[in-house]
Amino acid sequence: MFFRSILLHLRIPFSFLLMPVYVFALSISPNLLANQLLWSFIILHLFVYPSSNVFNSYFDKDEKSIGLLKNPPPVNKGLYYTALFLDTIAVLLGYLKINMLFAAMLLVYILVSRAYSHPLIRLKKYPFSSWIVAGFFQGFFSFLMSYIGINKFELENLWRSPVLSAGLLTSLMLWASYPMTQIYQHEEDTKHGDTTLSIKLGIRGTFYFAIIFFSIASLGFFLYFNRFYQTSYGYAFVMAMTPVVLFFLGWFAQVWKDESQADFGNTMRLNFISALCLNGFFFWLFLQISHPG
Repeated sequence: MFFRSILLHLRIPFSFLLMPVYVFALSISPNLLANQLLWSFIILHLFVYPSSNVFNSYFDKDEKSIGLLKNPPPVNKGLYYTALFLDTIAVLLGYLKINMLFAAMLLVYILVSRAYSHPLIRLKKYPFSSWIVAGFFQGFFSFLMSYIGINKFELENLWRSPVLSAGLLTSLMLWASYPMTQIYQHEEDTKHGDTTLSIKLGIRGTFYFAIIFFSIASLGFFLYFNRFYQTSYGYAFVMAMTPVVLFFLGWFAQVWKDESQADFGNTMRLNFISALCLNGFFFWLFLQISHPG
Protein backbone atom coordinates (compact mmCIF):
# COMPACT_ATOMS: atom_id res chain seq x y z
CA MET A 1 0.00 0.00 0.00
CA PHE A 2 2.89 2.38 0.86
CA PHE A 3 4.62 2.03 -2.52
CA ARG A 4 1.34 1.87 -4.43
CA SER A 5 0.35 5.23 -2.92
CA ILE A 6 3.64 6.78 -4.05
CA LEU A 7 3.31 5.30 -7.53
CA LEU A 8 -0.22 6.62 -7.95
CA HIS A 9 0.68 10.09 -6.67
CA LEU A 10 3.58 10.29 -9.13
CA ARG A 11 0.88 10.51 -11.80
CA ILE A 12 3.39 9.75 -14.53
CA PRO A 13 0.70 9.71 -17.29
CA PHE A 14 0.03 13.36 -16.32
CA SER A 15 3.32 14.20 -18.04
CA PHE A 16 1.50 13.63 -21.34
CA LEU A 17 -0.60 16.70 -20.55
CA LEU A 18 2.58 18.77 -20.06
CA MET A 19 4.36 17.35 -23.10
CA PRO A 20 3.16 19.95 -25.67
CA VAL A 21 5.63 22.47 -24.24
CA TYR A 22 8.50 20.07 -24.90
CA VAL A 23 7.31 19.03 -28.36
CA PHE A 24 6.85 22.70 -29.35
CA ALA A 25 10.45 23.37 -28.31
CA LEU A 26 11.49 20.26 -30.23
CA SER A 27 9.69 21.40 -33.38
CA ILE A 28 11.80 24.57 -33.74
CA SER A 29 15.08 23.06 -32.49
CA PRO A 30 18.04 23.19 -34.91
CA ASN A 31 20.56 21.03 -33.02
CA LEU A 32 19.01 17.60 -32.59
CA LEU A 33 21.06 14.70 -31.28
CA ALA A 34 19.52 11.48 -30.01
CA ASN A 35 21.40 11.42 -26.70
CA GLN A 36 20.42 14.89 -25.45
CA LEU A 37 16.90 14.48 -26.83
CA LEU A 38 16.42 11.26 -24.89
CA TRP A 39 17.91 12.53 -21.64
CA SER A 40 16.15 15.90 -21.64
CA PHE A 41 12.83 14.12 -22.18
CA ILE A 42 13.43 11.57 -19.43
CA ILE A 43 14.65 14.16 -16.92
CA LEU A 44 11.62 16.39 -17.39
CA HIS A 45 8.82 13.90 -17.88
CA LEU A 46 9.91 11.01 -15.66
CA PHE A 47 11.69 12.90 -12.87
CA VAL A 48 10.86 16.61 -12.58
CA TYR A 49 7.14 16.61 -13.36
CA PRO A 50 6.27 13.45 -11.36
CA SER A 51 8.36 14.82 -8.49
CA SER A 52 6.26 17.99 -8.48
CA ASN A 53 3.13 15.84 -8.43
CA VAL A 54 4.11 13.87 -5.31
CA PHE A 55 5.40 16.98 -3.52
CA ASN A 56 2.18 18.88 -4.15
CA SER A 57 0.11 15.84 -3.18
CA TYR A 58 1.98 15.59 0.11
CA PHE A 59 1.25 19.16 1.15
CA ASP A 60 -2.20 19.49 -0.44
CA LYS A 61 -3.48 16.27 1.13
CA ASP A 62 -6.47 16.27 -1.21
CA GLU A 63 -9.18 13.77 -0.42
CA LYS A 64 -11.13 14.34 -3.62
CA SER A 65 -10.15 14.17 -7.28
CA ILE A 66 -6.87 15.67 -8.50
CA GLY A 67 -5.25 15.55 -11.94
CA LEU A 68 -5.73 12.01 -13.35
CA LEU A 69 -6.55 10.63 -9.89
CA LYS A 70 -10.27 10.43 -9.28
CA ASN A 71 -9.78 8.85 -5.85
CA PRO A 72 -6.31 9.75 -4.55
CA PRO A 73 -4.94 7.41 -1.87
CA PRO A 74 -3.95 8.86 1.53
CA VAL A 75 -0.61 10.65 1.51
CA ASN A 76 2.41 9.57 3.53
CA LYS A 77 5.87 10.92 4.35
CA GLY A 78 7.28 8.75 1.60
CA LEU A 79 5.91 11.21 -0.96
CA TYR A 80 8.09 13.98 0.46
CA TYR A 81 11.27 11.90 0.38
CA THR A 82 10.44 10.59 -3.08
CA ALA A 83 10.21 14.18 -4.33
CA LEU A 84 13.59 15.07 -2.82
CA PHE A 85 15.19 11.96 -4.33
CA LEU A 86 13.76 12.58 -7.81
CA ASP A 87 14.74 16.26 -7.68
CA THR A 88 18.33 15.40 -6.78
CA ILE A 89 18.60 12.81 -9.55
CA ALA A 90 17.06 15.21 -12.08
CA VAL A 91 19.48 18.05 -11.36
CA LEU A 92 22.50 15.71 -11.35
CA LEU A 93 21.46 14.13 -14.64
CA GLY A 94 20.77 17.56 -16.09
CA TYR A 95 24.34 18.59 -15.32
CA LEU A 96 26.00 15.32 -16.37
CA LYS A 97 23.98 14.63 -19.51
CA ILE A 98 23.21 18.14 -20.78
CA ASN A 99 25.00 21.13 -19.21
CA MET A 100 25.19 23.42 -16.18
CA LEU A 101 22.58 25.85 -17.56
CA PHE A 102 19.99 23.11 -17.97
CA ALA A 103 20.67 21.83 -14.44
CA ALA A 104 20.36 25.38 -13.03
CA MET A 105 17.04 25.91 -14.83
CA LEU A 106 15.78 22.58 -13.48
CA LEU A 107 16.65 23.71 -9.97
CA VAL A 108 14.83 27.03 -10.41
CA TYR A 109 11.76 25.26 -11.78
CA ILE A 110 11.78 22.79 -8.88
CA LEU A 111 12.05 25.57 -6.26
CA VAL A 112 9.18 27.53 -7.80
CA SER A 113 7.09 24.38 -7.98
CA ARG A 114 7.74 23.77 -4.29
CA ALA A 115 6.76 27.34 -3.43
CA TYR A 116 3.42 26.70 -5.11
CA SER A 117 2.24 24.27 -2.43
CA HIS A 118 4.65 24.47 0.53
CA PRO A 119 2.85 25.99 3.57
CA LEU A 120 5.66 28.51 4.21
CA ILE A 121 4.89 30.25 0.91
CA ARG A 122 1.97 28.43 -0.75
CA LEU A 123 1.49 30.52 -3.87
CA LYS A 124 -1.60 28.44 -4.57
CA LYS A 125 -3.64 30.46 -2.08
CA TYR A 126 -3.02 33.72 -3.98
CA PRO A 127 -5.28 33.65 -7.05
CA PHE A 128 -3.54 36.10 -9.36
CA SER A 129 0.04 35.52 -8.23
CA SER A 130 -0.30 31.75 -8.64
CA TRP A 131 -1.88 32.22 -12.08
CA ILE A 132 0.96 34.45 -13.27
CA VAL A 133 3.73 32.34 -11.75
CA ALA A 134 2.32 28.97 -12.87
CA GLY A 135 1.69 30.21 -16.41
CA PHE A 136 5.14 31.77 -16.67
CA PHE A 137 7.14 28.85 -15.31
CA GLN A 138 5.11 26.03 -16.84
CA GLY A 139 4.99 27.99 -20.10
CA PHE A 140 7.76 30.45 -21.01
CA PHE A 141 10.38 29.13 -18.59
CA SER A 142 9.66 25.44 -19.31
CA PHE A 143 9.80 26.11 -23.04
CA LEU A 144 13.24 27.73 -22.76
CA MET A 145 14.38 24.98 -20.39
CA SER A 146 13.25 22.32 -22.87
CA TYR A 147 14.91 24.20 -25.73
CA ILE A 148 18.19 24.30 -23.82
CA GLY A 149 17.95 20.62 -22.91
CA ILE A 150 17.06 19.45 -26.42
CA ASN A 151 19.78 21.47 -28.15
CA LYS A 152 22.43 21.52 -25.41
CA PHE A 153 22.71 25.26 -25.93
CA GLU A 154 24.05 28.02 -23.72
CA LEU A 155 22.23 31.15 -22.57
CA GLU A 156 23.11 33.29 -25.60
CA ASN A 157 21.17 30.93 -27.87
CA LEU A 158 17.89 31.93 -26.24
CA TRP A 159 17.95 35.59 -27.27
CA ARG A 160 16.28 35.07 -30.63
CA SER A 161 12.84 36.37 -31.52
CA PRO A 162 11.41 33.01 -32.71
CA VAL A 163 12.47 31.34 -29.45
CA LEU A 164 11.31 34.06 -27.04
CA SER A 165 8.05 34.56 -28.95
CA ALA A 166 7.34 30.82 -28.83
CA GLY A 167 7.95 30.83 -25.09
CA LEU A 168 5.52 33.72 -24.60
CA LEU A 169 2.86 31.95 -26.67
CA THR A 170 3.30 28.87 -24.50
CA SER A 171 2.58 30.98 -21.40
CA LEU A 172 -0.49 32.52 -23.04
CA MET A 173 -1.86 29.03 -23.65
CA LEU A 174 -1.11 28.05 -20.05
CA TRP A 175 -2.73 31.22 -18.71
CA ALA A 176 -5.85 30.28 -20.70
CA SER A 177 -6.01 26.72 -19.39
CA TYR A 178 -4.79 27.18 -15.81
CA PRO A 179 -8.13 28.28 -14.25
CA MET A 180 -9.89 25.45 -16.11
CA THR A 181 -7.73 22.93 -14.24
CA GLN A 182 -9.11 24.32 -10.96
CA ILE A 183 -12.78 24.44 -11.91
CA TYR A 184 -13.79 21.15 -10.29
CA GLN A 185 -11.81 21.71 -7.07
CA HIS A 186 -13.62 24.71 -5.59
CA GLU A 187 -14.89 22.81 -2.56
CA GLU A 188 -11.55 21.13 -1.84
CA ASP A 189 -9.52 24.32 -2.34
CA THR A 190 -11.85 26.34 -0.14
CA LYS A 191 -11.51 23.74 2.60
CA HIS A 192 -7.74 24.21 2.49
CA GLY A 193 -8.01 27.99 2.55
CA ASP A 194 -6.83 28.35 -1.05
CA THR A 195 -8.65 31.03 -3.02
CA THR A 196 -7.84 30.02 -6.58
CA LEU A 197 -8.43 32.17 -9.63
CA SER A 198 -11.25 29.87 -10.71
CA ILE A 199 -12.99 30.46 -7.37
CA LYS A 200 -12.62 34.21 -7.88
CA LEU A 201 -14.01 34.00 -11.41
CA GLY A 202 -16.81 31.57 -10.62
CA ILE A 203 -17.78 28.60 -12.80
CA ARG A 204 -19.11 30.56 -15.77
CA GLY A 205 -16.49 33.27 -15.36
CA THR A 206 -13.76 30.64 -15.62
CA PHE A 207 -15.12 29.57 -19.01
CA TYR A 208 -15.32 33.17 -20.26
CA PHE A 209 -11.79 33.82 -19.02
CA ALA A 210 -10.47 30.75 -20.86
CA ILE A 211 -12.24 31.82 -24.07
CA ILE A 212 -10.60 35.24 -23.99
CA PHE A 213 -7.06 34.01 -23.34
CA PHE A 214 -7.37 31.04 -25.70
CA SER A 215 -8.49 33.41 -28.47
CA ILE A 216 -5.52 35.70 -27.80
CA ALA A 217 -3.13 32.73 -27.75
CA SER A 218 -4.57 31.27 -30.97
CA LEU A 219 -4.24 34.61 -32.76
CA GLY A 220 -0.69 34.83 -31.42
CA PHE A 221 0.19 31.40 -32.80
CA PHE A 222 -1.25 32.30 -36.20
CA LEU A 223 0.78 35.53 -36.34
CA TYR A 224 3.87 33.69 -35.08
CA PHE A 225 3.81 31.14 -37.88
CA ASN A 226 3.01 33.84 -40.43
CA ARG A 227 6.00 35.90 -39.25
CA PHE A 228 8.66 33.24 -38.73
CA TYR A 229 7.57 30.22 -40.79
CA GLN A 230 4.59 29.75 -43.12
CA THR A 231 1.03 31.03 -42.95
CA SER A 232 -0.15 27.50 -43.73
CA TYR A 233 1.20 26.41 -40.33
CA GLY A 234 -1.11 28.95 -38.72
CA TYR A 235 -4.12 27.51 -40.52
CA ALA A 236 -3.00 24.01 -39.53
CA PHE A 237 -2.83 25.10 -35.89
CA VAL A 238 -6.41 26.41 -36.04
CA MET A 239 -7.58 23.14 -37.60
CA ALA A 240 -5.73 21.11 -34.98
CA MET A 241 -7.46 23.03 -32.19
CA THR A 242 -10.96 22.48 -33.64
CA PRO A 243 -11.70 19.33 -31.53
CA VAL A 244 -10.68 21.25 -28.39
CA VAL A 245 -12.96 24.17 -29.23
CA LEU A 246 -15.91 21.91 -30.07
CA PHE A 247 -15.59 19.93 -26.83
CA PHE A 248 -15.11 23.12 -24.81
CA LEU A 249 -18.22 24.80 -26.26
CA GLY A 250 -20.31 21.65 -25.82
CA TRP A 251 -19.17 21.34 -22.22
CA PHE A 252 -19.84 25.03 -21.59
CA ALA A 253 -23.41 24.55 -22.85
CA GLN A 254 -23.89 21.74 -20.33
CA VAL A 255 -22.39 23.79 -17.50
CA TRP A 256 -24.60 26.76 -18.39
CA LYS A 257 -27.62 24.58 -17.62
CA ASP A 258 -26.08 22.66 -14.73
CA GLU A 259 -22.91 23.86 -13.00
CA SER A 260 -22.35 20.43 -11.48
CA GLN A 261 -21.16 19.40 -14.96
CA ALA A 262 -17.97 21.37 -14.21
CA ASP A 263 -16.57 18.16 -12.77
CA PHE A 264 -13.41 16.06 -12.70
CA GLY A 265 -14.38 13.84 -15.63
CA ASN A 266 -15.07 16.64 -18.08
CA THR A 267 -11.99 18.57 -16.98
CA MET A 268 -9.77 15.55 -17.62
CA ARG A 269 -11.42 15.00 -21.01
CA LEU A 270 -10.69 18.60 -22.00
CA ASN A 271 -7.09 18.28 -20.79
CA PHE A 272 -6.57 15.03 -22.69
CA ILE A 273 -8.12 16.28 -25.94
CA SER A 274 -6.09 19.49 -25.72
CA ALA A 275 -2.83 17.62 -25.04
CA LEU A 276 -3.54 15.13 -27.83
CA CYS A 277 -4.23 17.88 -30.37
CA LEU A 278 -1.28 20.02 -29.33
CA ASN A 279 1.17 17.12 -29.20
CA GLY A 280 -0.05 15.94 -32.59
CA PHE A 281 0.22 19.39 -34.15
CA PHE A 282 3.69 20.15 -32.76
CA PHE A 283 5.00 16.74 -33.81
CA TRP A 284 3.61 17.39 -37.29
CA LEU A 285 5.28 20.82 -37.19
CA PHE A 286 8.56 19.18 -36.20
CA LEU A 287 8.35 16.94 -39.27
CA GLN A 288 7.53 19.89 -41.52
CA ILE A 289 10.39 22.06 -40.28
CA SER A 290 13.04 19.34 -39.95
CA HIS A 291 12.07 17.57 -43.20
CA PRO A 292 10.62 20.27 -45.48
CA GLY A 293 8.95 19.08 -48.64
